[in-house]
Amino acid sequence: MTHLTRTIIKCYSFLVLLVISQHVLAVEKVTQKFDAGAVASPDYYGAIAAQEILEKGGNAADAAVATAFALAVTYPEAGNIGGGGFMTLWMDGQPYFLDYREVAPAKATKDMYLDNKKEVVPNLSLYSHKAVGVPGTVAGMWAVHQRFGKLPWKDVLAPAIHYANDGFKVHQQLIQRYQEAVDKTPTNGHFKQYFGAMRAGQLFKQPELGKALARIAEQGSDGFYKGETAQLIAKQMAANDGLITESDLANYQAKWREPLVADWNGMKIITAPPPSSGGIGLIQLLLMKQDLADDFKGVKPNSAQYVHLLAEIEKRVFADRAEYLGDPDFVTVPVSQLVDEAYVAKRASQVNPKAISVTETVKPGLTNNHEKLQTTHFSVVDKWGNGVSNTYTLNGWFGAGVVVEGTGILLNNEMDDFSSKPGVANQFGVVGNDANAIEPNKRPLSSMAPSIFTKDDDIVMVIGTPGGSRIFTSIFQVVTNVFDNHMVLQQAVEAPRYHHQLLPKNLIFIERFQNGVPNDLKNALELMGYSFYQQEFSGDIQAIQIVNKKTEAVSDPRGRGKSIVVK
Repeated sequence: MTHLTRTIIKCYSFLVLLVISQHVLAVEKVTQKFDAGAVASPDYYGAIAAQEILEKGGNAADAAVATAFALAVTYPEAGNIGGGGFMTLWMDGQPYFLDYREVAPAKATKDMYLDNKKEVVPNLSLYSHKAVGVPGTVAGMWAVHQRFGKLPWKDVLAPAIHYANDGFKVHQQLIQRYQEAVDKTPTNGHFKQYFGAMRAGQLFKQPELGKALARIAEQGSDGFYKGETAQLIAKQMAANDGLITESDLANYQAKWREPLVADWNGMKIITAPPPSSGGIGLIQLLLMKQDLADDFKGVKPNSAQYVHLLAEIEKRVFADRAEYLGDPDFVTVPVSQLVDEAYVAKRASQVNPKAISVTETVKPGLTNNHEKLQTTHFSVVDKWGNGVSNTYTLNGWFGAGVVVEGTGILLNNEMDDFSSKPGVANQFGVVGNDANAIEPNKRPLSSMAPSIFTKDDDIVMVIGTPGGSRIFTSIFQVVTNVFDNHMVLQQAVEAPRYHHQLLPKNLIFIERFQNGVPNDLKNALELMGYSFYQQEFSGDIQAIQIVNKKTEAVSDPRGRGKSIVVK
């Protein structure tokens, strides 16, 4: 080959590469929908993990998986690989929903938490190896990445493995939550031995967890549900009266379900279907408030009348929740009827705008003490217009207080979300009936409501929160603060939140975050017949809003969250 020929070939190759690169840039420019990606995470490290992945060219699904695994290391009280949850996605202009909720082990029975007198045994469904449901988080993250991920699986786990092996700086809030939990945990749970060395402001390293994460990075979901990790989980269960076996783990499957989609305020709500009650509850609340527009007209947000109207709406939602909702693979859940506009309008017409409706008369509407906050949520969008809203949980802070020896994996106490006995409240004051009774391989009812709002096929908001039964009422208040009360996102998240859930009777939950309810508000509500209960906080909202293609991310000041806009 002559020198001239080689020169011509080089020039031609350069021109081809130039044309390709210009084409790629043109496509990028055309497909980029937002000025930036963003993440709203419950802690700094989860946010940095997402930022790292977005900057590498990963999409919202990649960033969400990276955040989920990072939080399992740095936010151990709720972030997890030993729990489960729900993820709502908007990818390439289409809605999706993934259910990776924990399931009851094959050996589970309806009366497993009752004594020989058929009474509930205290704490057995909360702080014991028998309290643990089969974890779903790893299967869920694997399923999402297999379907939508752009970057290699190992890349999205890299931040979590780094935090486990090299350590992360412990936040004072984590120490406080550890101290609240440690005395409740079972003595055979290896909890104090594992976390007792944490010190606020100092690095905490978890090499055992690093090795477990490395197995997942190498083997995918099999690195958790089969092999060494599965054997260690099953061994500890067998030695401590737990029910989970290697077979339970090997048989676990995350499930793609049809998301709930409803029209509201010129937008579409995309949210969680059963086995969550949260999506149905959120839709019912938003539609009822819309139906009661005349009653809300001129009413100042968070005034006594405003809080009363919210309570009237919320008590009807909780009456339906207790009666109808459970795992749709086991019971028939009347979803379409519960979110039907005519049905919701009928429920709204029963609201008494002037006085408290008598609690005993508020029944489920079809003719045919409170949950804890120990869940966590994060929201992610990328510049291409994709979004992920993810809520996952161990149930209580640090779950069952059980760490699998040799792995650093904390296990959930999700079995308490079943109805141990129909009509008897769980520890958190929420009652359920046979629809949520324990059965092998069944998913317990949840209130998680990871949600995405779209308009003209573009995301306008990604939002979610922990908070047990307060999840969907918290989201509802922030969403209406933005779109009905015209607050900016930061103001909407910071605003006080109130909660009522039918039972306890006429009780309004208020939050310590507010430093007390204004006396005139409290006095006006007490005159109507309400009483108050102060709780630690009402949610930990992580929200992203897109206005005119510009992204804004906000983390709730009630937690230790971090939001980052990623250019």
